[in-house]
Amino acid sequence: MSTQKNHKRERSGKLAGAGILTAITASLCCTTPVLALISGASGIASTFSWLEPARPYLIGFTVLVLGFAWYQKLKPRSKEEIECDCEEDEKPSFWQKRKFLGIVTVFAAVMLAFPYYADVFYPSNDKKEVVIVNASDIQTITFDVEGMTCKACNAHVENDVNKLPGIIKINASYQEGTAKVEFDQSKVRSEKVEEAINSTSYKVSGKR
Repeated sequence: MSTQKNHKRERSGKLAGAGILTAITASLCCTTPVLALISGASGIASTFSWLEPARPYLIGFTVLVLGFAWYQKLKPRSKEEIECDCEEDEKPSFWQKRKFLGIVTVFAAVMLAFPYYADVFYPSNDKKEVVIVNASDIQTITFDVEGMTCKACNAHVENDVNKLPGIIKINASYQEGTAKVEFDQSKVRSEKVEEAINSTSYKVSGKR
């Protein structure tokens, strides 16, 4: 019975590890742009964007794995297990305790929710006032952008484009796959705006 209990503890630890792994994998498509901003390596921003279609399945698997791990921890012990709760049984390590599983569950929840708050890691999108000399120089172009998958992607594109001179307003939308940019073409050309978007490793596929 002691061996059986040890197997259950080991299985619980493995389930917790699997939960962490799938939660991290599910959030990679959105954590990578933030890491790119922090490290200055903008080219890695969309490295894991291909994982986005699998995200719902990874979330579901994470919930199932951690749910089963908690079931194993909380289900009532059988009469035989109670009777065989001998003194020689080893005490479970920290990695096999409920406290560790609780930490894993909270961490997984934070990672799975990352796309909903990732944009807070980026600087404010507010730009300094652009002095418009000639209203006819103001141009608005909507760029079709491939590879954006969450709010972090929006913020990444907006942050890099806003570094250019003459940018009045930019609104990136991963849902629509677009970046709408209003700018003063006497200060910056549309080609430079496109280059700034492409430098994030998301790709402009068209403009209108």
